[in-house]
Amino acid sequence: MSAALREPGVEDLEIDLLLEALFQRYHYDFRSYARASIKRRLVQARDQLGFTSISAMQAGLLHDPATLGRLLGYLTVQVSEMFRDPSYFRALREKVLPHLRTYPSLKVWVAGCSHGEEVYSLAILFREEGLEDRTIFYATDINPAALRAAEAGVYPLELVKKFTANHQKSGGRSSLSDYYTADYGRAILDKSLRSRIVFSDHSLVTDAVFGEMHLISCRNVLIYFDRALQDRAIGLFHDSLARKGFLGLGLKESLRFSSHAGAFAEFVREEKIYQRRDP
Repeated sequence: MSAALREPGVEDLEIDLLLEALFQRYHYDFRSYARASIKRRLVQARDQLGFTSISAMQAGLLHDPATLGRLLGYLTVQVSEMFRDPSYFRALREKVLPHLRTYPSLKVWVAGCSHGEEVYSLAILFREEGLEDRTIFYATDINPAALRAAEAGVYPLELVKKFTANHQKSGGRSSLSDYYTADYGRAILDKSLRSRIVFSDHSLVTDAVFGEMHLISCRNVLIYFDRALQDRAIGLFHDSLARKGFLGLGLKESLRFSSHAGAFAEFVREEKIYQRRDP
C-alpha cells in the first residue's frame, strides 16, 4: 500500500466512499454509525478479508455480491449471550411482567437480535412466567446471516455453562437444560421456543415503525450510533410502543440526551428500563 493511502485524511475519504457505495448499492446505511467504531471495524475487515485498501474493498463490494455478506459480519455486532446482564432479566421478571400480565395479548420486539440469544432468553422467561402463549416475539436485525443463525437456535455447548449461570441469576424457575438438547458439541434449542418468534429484517436507520409493542428490548446497539441516529431510533421505539409500554436499553445507553427523553419515565433506573408516558 502506498504512503498516500495510509494518510488519515485519505483513509477517512475512502471510508466515506465505501459507506456511500454500501448504501447506494445495497441499501444498508452505516453512514451515521459512530465514526471511531465503524472505522475500526472496516480496518479489521480490510486486513482479515485480504484487501490492500478500503478502496479495494469497496471495489469488491460493488462487483462481487459475496463481499457484502462477509463485510456485514464485521459491521454488525454479533456478540451476546443468553440472559446477558442477569439483573436486567430479573427486573423484567419481577417488575415489568406483573404489568404485562394485565394484557390479553402481548407483542415483544428485540431490535438488533444478533444470533438470537436475547429473544430466546425472553421466550424462556415468558414461558416460566406463564405468558408465552399470549405473546408474539419479533426478532429483527439487518444482517441476513445473523437472522439465519438466530432462527436455527444452535450454540456452542461450551457457552452453555455461562448461559446456565446467567439464567439462574435472573431468577430462573427451571433448569436451562429443559430447553435444549446436546449434540456433537452443540446446544440445540427446543423448537417449541421458536413457535412464537418471528424473525425479520429491519433497519433502525432507514425503516419505519414496527408494530405496536408492549416491550421493546434494544440493548448495546445504540452505542454504535451517532447522536442523531440514536435520536431517530428512540423516536422510532416511542412510536412503536403501546400506551405505557416498556423500553429496555443497555447498561451504557441512556435517554438523557435524546429529544424524546420527556416521552419516557424511568421505570427501573439501574437497569435502564423505561416506560412510555401517557400523551
